[in-house]
Amino acid sequence: MAARIPRAGRERGRGMYQFFVEPGQIQGQNVVITGNDVNHIKNVLRMKPGEEISVSNGQDGREYRCTLLSLEEERVLCRILSVKEGSTELPVRVHLFQCLPKGDKMELIIQKAVELGAYEIIPVASRRCVVKLEEKKARAKVERWQAIAEAAAKQSRRSIIPKVLQILSFEKALQKASEADIRLIPYELAQEEGNADMRHTRELLEEIRPGQDVAVFIGPEGGFEKEEIRKAMGAGVEPITLGKRILRTETAGLAVMAWIVYRMEE
Repeated sequence: MAARIPRAGRERGRGMYQFFVEPGQIQGQNVVITGNDVNHIKNVLRMKPGEEISVSNGQDGREYRCTLLSLEEERVLCRILSVKEGSTELPVRVHLFQCLPKGDKMELIIQKAVELGAYEIIPVASRRCVVKLEEKKARAKVERWQAIAEAAAKQSRRSIIPKVLQILSFEKALQKASEADIRLIPYELAQEEGNADMRHTRELLEEIRPGQDVAVFIGPEGGFEKEEIRKAMGAGVEPITLGKRILRTETAGLAVMAWIVYRMEE
């Protein structure tokens, strides 16, 4: 069964609701909310004038705390009460290259990766991916994944909505990752084949600096083929180990994200 996508940024009793708007919807001291969020505010959350919400334009890193002024048929008008400059974003941009998993696992991966601070998620079709999507179905999947990313960004009070890109082949993913400062690929045989041990993994993570772009490749259920690892290493992607235990594809990327959060946030 597909996961339900929450429209609001929180549940009752867990802080302020957050909504994303386009920069042009912030007009002086007012914010105009349109689209699907209007119905959600009025008919699902049943909010009233005078209640407060949090608004972000997804670009400037600011959090606008607002009070609802009026709830009209096609728009909600708000007044800005205060602006918080501090960003909730990680000081590095993590690009998660996630090979397509089976079932609905990608929805969970995207949701949790966004909560942990991923900057961008790139679905990848590697050789051992069981899932094969034709172009029309792939576009529909990416649209749904983007909606999940937006909902997770609202829930976790992100300053931006991370983008979910179109599905790339492994080779094109390597080309895209070449722009990153740090490139990592967890590989279950890294330690056995002498490519990396836990000390080497820690050293690589300690090299990450604020402002950098970090690419992380996560394989599908069957893992990467040795030829793919060889190609990745040839493209400057460093194999790392995630420890002595074999992690599922839906766990591995989140483990790396958690390490980066631990390393980079004060």
